[in-house]
Amino acid sequence: DQGASNEEEFAVKKLYNLTRNDDKQFHLGLDELDKVQHKNIVRLVGYCNEIRHRYAEYKGETVCAEVIERALVLEYCDNGSLRLLLSDDYNGLDWPTRYKIIKGTCDGLEYLHGQNPPFCHLNIKPDNILLDKYMEPKLSDGLSRLFHREVSRNTVLAKTT
Repeated sequence: DQGASNEEEFAVKKLYNLTRNDDKQFHLGLDELDKVQHKNIVRLVGYCNEIRHRYAEYKGETVCAEVIERALVLEYCDNGSLRLLLSDDYNGLDWPTRYKIIKGTCDGLEYLHGQNPPFCHLNIKPDNILLDKYMEPKLSDGLSRLFHREVSRNTVLAKTT
């Protein structure tokens, strides 16, 4: 989803397959993501953590189940993933832009590897290198491993005013 506040847009990534037991890991992951501050890494803006109760019939009895919904609010990157720019449908990039993308990707990785303890992205690929409106690369998705669960592959955009 995409949201906007004071002319800033956000991407919302919904997290799946989470249980109440993951609460501690979720909050530890948020703390770690909040510490990752670099111009070539997608910025965490906020999060949503909602627990609702759903009632259903099970073997003739009414039971209550928790439904946990969590989402990350992230910086929105207007130009999408690098993969889109590498497709056959795209006319290509000039050399200064290519260099900027390569250098920025390396700078982001160097920053992650320089953390104490070092942080390894573990999933570098064109799909996980996003480009902002200035064609500045931003590493994404590998950071979601902090939550030890699958993250939605679909980033849905939501507009707010």
